Amino acid sequence: MPNQGSVSPIKNYLQLLEGCIGSKSLKQGKVIHQCLLKSNGGDFSAQSSTLDKLTRLYISCKKPQLAHRVFNSIPIQERKNKTILWNQMIRAYAWDGPFEKAVDLYDEMVDSGITPTKYTFPFVLKACSALLDAETGVKIHAHAKRQSLDSDVYVCTALVDFYLKCGRLGDAREVFDGMPERDVVAWNAMVSGFSSHGCYWDAVGLVLEMQQQGMEPNSSTVLAVLPVIGEASRLNQGKAVHGFCLRKGIKFDVMVGTAILDMYGKCGLLVYAKKIFHGLTLKNEVTWSAIIGACVTCNSIGEGLDFFEKMRMELYGSPSPVMLATVVRGCAKLNDLNIGKQLHCYTTKLGFNSELIVGNTLLSMYAKCGSVDDAMRFFEAMEFKDSVSYSALISGCVQNGYAEEALQMFHKMQLACVVPESATMMGFLPACSYLSALQHGICGHSYSVVRGFASDISISNALIDMYSKCGKVDSARRVFDNMSHRDVVSWNAMIVGYGIHGLGKDAITLFQQMQNGPHKPDDVTFIALLSACSHAGLVTEGKHLFLVMSKEFNIAPKMDHYFCMVDLLGRAGFLDEAHKLIKTMPFDPDAHIWNALLSACRTHKNIELGEEVSSKIQSVGPTSTGNFVLLFNLYTTARRWDDAANVRIHQKELGFKKKPGCSWIEVNGNIHAFIGGDLSHKESYEIYKKLEDLFTEMKRLGYNTESDFVYHDVEEEEKEKILLYHSEKLAVAYGLISLKEDKPIVITKNLRVCGDCHTALKYITIITKREITVRDTSRFHHFRDGVCSCGEFW
Repeated sequence: MPNQGSVSPIKNYLQLLEGCIGSKSLKQGKVIHQCLLKSNGGDFSAQSSTLDKLTRLYISCKKPQLAHRVFNSIPIQERKNKTILWNQMIRAYAWDGPFEKAVDLYDEMVDSGITPTKYTFPFVLKACSALLDAETGVKIHAHAKRQSLDSDVYVCTALVDFYLKCGRLGDAREVFDGMPERDVVAWNAMVSGFSSHGCYWDAVGLVLEMQQQGMEPNSSTVLAVLPVIGEASRLNQGKAVHGFCLRKGIKFDVMVGTAILDMYGKCGLLVYAKKIFHGLTLKNEVTWSAIIGACVTCNSIGEGLDFFEKMRMELYGSPSPVMLATVVRGCAKLNDLNIGKQLHCYTTKLGFNSELIVGNTLLSMYAKCGSVDDAMRFFEAMEFKDSVSYSALISGCVQNGYAEEALQMFHKMQLACVVPESATMMGFLPACSYLSALQHGICGHSYSVVRGFASDISISNALIDMYSKCGKVDSARRVFDNMSHRDVVSWNAMIVGYGIHGLGKDAITLFQQMQNGPHKPDDVTFIALLSACSHAGLVTEGKHLFLVMSKEFNIAPKMDHYFCMVDLLGRAGFLDEAHKLIKTMPFDPDAHIWNALLSACRTHKNIELGEEVSSKIQSVGPTSTGNFVLLFNLYTTARRWDDAANVRIHQKELGFKKKPGCSWIEVNGNIHAFIGGDLSHKESYEIYKKLEDLFTEMKRLGYNTESDFVYHDVEEEEKEKILLYHSEKLAVAYGLISLKEDKPIVITKNLRVCGDCHTALKYITIITKREITVRDTSRFHHFRDGVCSCGEFW
């Protein structure tokens, strides 16, 4: 038993310890802890009040694990009487982590026979929210019910917050509606939760509801609702909230001001955003990030970079990763790789490349600027990668024409056990569309259904596009019909799908149905309709649509609409009318428009007009090899070999290279690509043998090679061989020897299918009794029983 002289110093130490707890002085507290250990020989077992204070010291200094060690040294029987200290320990872990320790302590508390209080549940539920541990949270909810605390305002508010953060909005609403009383904190938790999930109508409705029930919104309500208003671009509603703040005298501090600034930026009103920014007396880094983000959103990238430079001069220290990511995103929109690389160097210098938000934005910047190789290298060098990293690279590959690499990256993502998110599928599905990789697309559809992505309008729109471009327009229509909500993109995607399959009348019928709903057609709708008419030979219908788009729908025709009309008239043989339309356009025609007419001249063998159109293309500047190829083909068809040779020479002088014809087919989930005369495939012998057998049968049925489609001055026999080994024929032959008889053969070609192949495939469907689908750059050709769905109009 300690003598009288030893008690007094301990009391002094405990008084000093209280001071350290109040001032959160860890260093001094540790010194006192050492002195207490010396005074008691390291044994505090009989002095739980001392251990209590030491535990609280470490909790106040945000050292929960040190606090836990001291807490565990309190005798078990003593601990059972310290409910408040249990709550403080759980709160420490719930705020600072590790969050699972808070749950473990709660379980230990319950197992020890200690009854949780109304203060215990909010703390442990906060930890469950941070862990997104819905299962444990629901169990704790049941415990609160048994304690009859599920109607307590503090516990209910914590439950609401927990359910919202775990994405269980219905459960949150149920708890909220069952609360006997609600304070402003509970209302704000609901508004914030629905806002964070992008539920605009619910969040705004809650703000209106709280006012109807006599609860006055405060600055926290404003901060909760403004983000979703900005994301939904609801400018009038945002202005109303701004006005409310002014009328009610809500303190216009840096947080509220920044939130209003951010809302105006997201709503596209940069002028207002800048006024708010300049009116703020105090600006923090979030404010600067918001104004730079507003400039990026409003495509005023140069101004955003100017703000960034001003911020660097006015604020001390380095910019945050969030701000750097915003600036890099601006460079991506500006499509300026040089500035992007400079910022990459700057982030490297600051040591922020390991920050995921910065790394992912740099990755996206390289991809959007067309530098896929740089994006790939940067991706491989990234220390940490998440679903956003993979999604950015997959989307970048697709946008730059590297669809096969996108599928490979998706496969790597799965091997790395990174879970694909909705944004990932928005890159994956277009890759399937580009390659006509139906089996991959079906798997992507199934995955989207399982993950609940299929209810998202953007995912459904991507599925419509994927099925249409994989030759399954009926499947595309089923996706369209099953959509609970559609936007104008949904209608446009389905109209495009019908158009590329030559189903022009179905496209027009769908357009008529569209007019009965809330979605009004836009300029893209009419591009899709006119293109559908072009592929189906619906000249009268196309002319009518071109007329009514401006008269009835107030949509002024743009260059793309004129292109579709020239293409429509040209395909139908009305070359003079198409030429006249070009001359009456309200703006100067570009090479794209003239190219459509040149293509028609090639089809209808009008060399005189073709030469005139070619000179027009040369005067405005050719944009691709297509212009040269068409004129070259036109001359070779007329056997004007010298003129054709001159076209090739001129093409090379200008640096344009002819793209080789390539066709590919998906077999058992693998993509097999072929070019004309290709011998690289491991089954080349079997493919060529199959083609030669088919050629013999085709000849017997009356097939003759259309040598006009060989653009070389060679003998007829040589022309026959060149035509026989065209890429689409090689792909079809491989499909015939690789796929079961009940499987359709779907080929994709990077150029328009040639006339001889078009004829040959009709014969092949008769011989093999197989359906063959070819998707070229223009449309789909469905061959069956010797007939093509294009009706010879292609």
